Parts: sequence; structure tokens; C-alpha cells
Amino acid sequence: MFMKTLIVRPSSLSGEIQIPSSKSQTQRAILLGALGKNVSLVYHYLNSPDCLAMMEACRYLGAKITAQGDHLHIEGIGGEIWGAENVINAHNSGIVLRFISAIAALGSHPIVITGDESIRHQRPMHVLLKTLEQLGVQAISTRGDGFAPVIIKGPLRPGRVVIEDGSDSQNISSLLMAAIFLKGTLEIEVHQTGERPWIDLTLDWLKRLKVPYENHGYKNFKVQGIGSYDGFEYAVPGDWSSAAFPIAAAIVSRSEVVLNNLSMHDLQGDKAIVKIFKQMGAGIEIDEQAHSIHVYPRASLKGITVDINDCIDALPILAVVACYAEGQTSIINAAVARQKECDRIACIATELNKMGALIQESHSGLCITGNPLKGASVFSHKDHRMAMALAVAGMGAKGKTAIYHSNCIKKTYPTFVQDFKRLGAHIEEV
Repeated sequence: MFMKTLIVRPSSLSGEIQIPSSKSQTQRAILLGALGKNVSLVYHYLNSPDCLAMMEACRYLGAKITAQGDHLHIEGIGGEIWGAENVINAHNSGIVLRFISAIAALGSHPIVITGDESIRHQRPMHVLLKTLEQLGVQAISTRGDGFAPVIIKGPLRPGRVVIEDGSDSQNISSLLMAAIFLKGTLEIEVHQTGERPWIDLTLDWLKRLKVPYENHGYKNFKVQGIGSYDGFEYAVPGDWSSAAFPIAAAIVSRSEVVLNNLSMHDLQGDKAIVKIFKQMGAGIEIDEQAHSIHVYPRASLKGITVDINDCIDALPILAVVACYAEGQTSIINAAVARQKECDRIACIATELNKMGALIQESHSGLCITGNPLKGASVFSHKDHRMAMALAVAGMGAKGKTAIYHSNCIKKTYPTFVQDFKRLGAHIEEV
């Protein structure tokens, strides 16, 4: 694939845009629609590479999925896993890798799951593999290094399991969803639970599907399997993870924008970024009835201390905004960010330092002292959130910023460049 470069210059923004639909909710809706009985309809789905990867995986498991106008028509398989037509390729999606591995364990035929270079070397699977083994599943990393490719052969048994490291919520969500299809109860004990809002997102789906469950302080979960459920209709809400970038861009460029298609009632963890930015002094007003937020200029930002574990994907963009704040910002409890599409702690520090930032890196976070940024040539590390965060940094910096390998932005925000151009940003992809 020809790698593109994003060119960004200092910008002043104005106007309003529609935030794209949630990737996390789209992927959950596709998977659970594919595993249900009869037909499910998913409206306003995000058409992005990760969501297409989930569709492909579900088709290999036997579901029939077609796009019909603004919605997906999904004929489910009723929770019956009879193997896969081919090796399942998660491409660049950690959700597909983890969720499909747990679902594959429901069947008694071996299923192979792999992914791209980032998945095979950056997204550890050892925690989930060990957990599945506790429940009678043959779960193997083909290279013996705890990464994909993996071979999964069930069937998964009801019972009790311990997750020693629950810092990555995808492992917990994977088991919660697989438990739906068991004939019996699955009890999950979790140590060091992290990213709790994303667990809430999955539990909300169990509630929607009328699956009995218990959550005891995010340390113990109990799910009563129901075998399957009827199809459903679901409209995907806007993506707070994507909204963080135009919000931040308006803040660092001292601009005024309105962002639509955002519900404060949705359980996505990254909506916490609004509260964090307001604590730093940003001007943000929420219109819950209109599902929109209004960002407007304020005199200055101040550095704060942020425990970012509940909205870990916001680390790169928070680091950018911290560069434009007075004083010091400490981002803590972020160790799991090292296991995303890239090591986001190390990579955002490296790239922002090229732009003149003052950043100190620790094992589990960053300490950032506000300092004016200047344009530079930076690298996305093929990580969509890195690329978008660096683009925002360039909108407030002095001079031109070039972000190499910007193709990855399409993973969650396919209309990123078009939306920012609509707001008046000086941005182009070459």
C-alpha cells in the first residue's frame, strides 16, 4: 500500500461537523448480531477497516452480512460455532483478535486467528490464552511467544476462571460475551481490572440481550449462559474516541466549533475527555437534548494530574493538549497504552519531542510541561490515534507539520481530513 503523508499548518477552526459512529459499538453489534438467532439490523454503522475485519470474521463463522443503505442486515448463526471457512484475519483490530478468539472457543473444531504485523508483535494474547486453557480449551500461540497467530479449539466449559492481569479490558469483555452462549454459569475473578467503562459497554450489551449477570466491584463477574437470543435492531451512537480530536483541535487553536452526534448517556469511556479538558480550563458546553457539544476559546489552560486508565485511548491527544497548558500535566496509570497499535507512551513522547515538547516518560505515564510547539516531520507509527493527535498538534504549532504513514486514520475516522477541511483547517493528505 502506498503510504500517505498528512501536511498540517497552523489553523483557525469554525463551523460544525457530524462525529462518525462508534467503532467499539459497531464491532460489538456486528459480532452479537452474527451470533444471535434470525435477523439483526445495525443502523449507522461505522464503515472502517476494523469493522470490515469483524464482518469478514463473522462471515467465516457462518453469518450472512449485507450492507443495505444505512444499515447492516445480519443473519445470525444462533450461537453455534461449527468451525471457520478459512484462517480468520483480524487485520489491525485488537477487538477482532480477542473477541473472535473467545467465541472460537465455543466450538470443537480448531480455528486459526492471525493479523497484521502490529497484531502479531504488539498485541499480547498470553492472558486470554491462559484463561481459555483454564476452561478446557486448547489455546496455542503458534510461535510460542504469546502472540498471534493462535489456534483455538474448544469447547469452552462453564465454570470458574481467574484472570491474573485484567489491565486490558478486551480479555474480560471477550469472556463475558462468550459466556452468553454456554449452557451453565461462568464465574470470572479478575485481578488489576482496568479500562472499566469498556467493560460496562459489554455488560450493557448483556443487559440489552437479557443475559443474567452479576458484577461485584469489577473483581468478580458471574454470567448465566442462555445459549442464544433473538435478533435485534440497534443504532450505533457517535464515537467519543474520535470526537476527542476535533475537541482538542478547537482548544489548541483557540477556535469555536460545534460537534454533533454525541450522547453523554452512552457508556464509552472516552467521553471522560470532556471532563478532563474542562478541568484544564477549556470552554466546553454540552447540549444533551441536541446530542452536541460546543467548544469555544478560553484565556488559558492549566496543567493537571490525570488518571487516564478509564479512557486510555485518549492518551496521545491529552499529551498534545498538555503541551499547550501552563505548568505541568501528569498522566498516570497508563501502562496498558504500551500494548496498543504501538507503544503509545514512548511513541507520543518521541514525536512530540521533535516538535519541541518537554516530556518525561515513566513506565506507566507521562509528565508534560507546557511549551510552544513548532512544526516538524513526525511518524504515526501506523497508529490511527497517534496520527490524529499529531495532526492536532500541528494545528496549534508554528510552521508546517508532516505526519508520515497517515493512512491508518481510516481505522476509526475515515472522514477525518474532510471534516477538518470543513472546519477550515489547513490540512491535506499527499
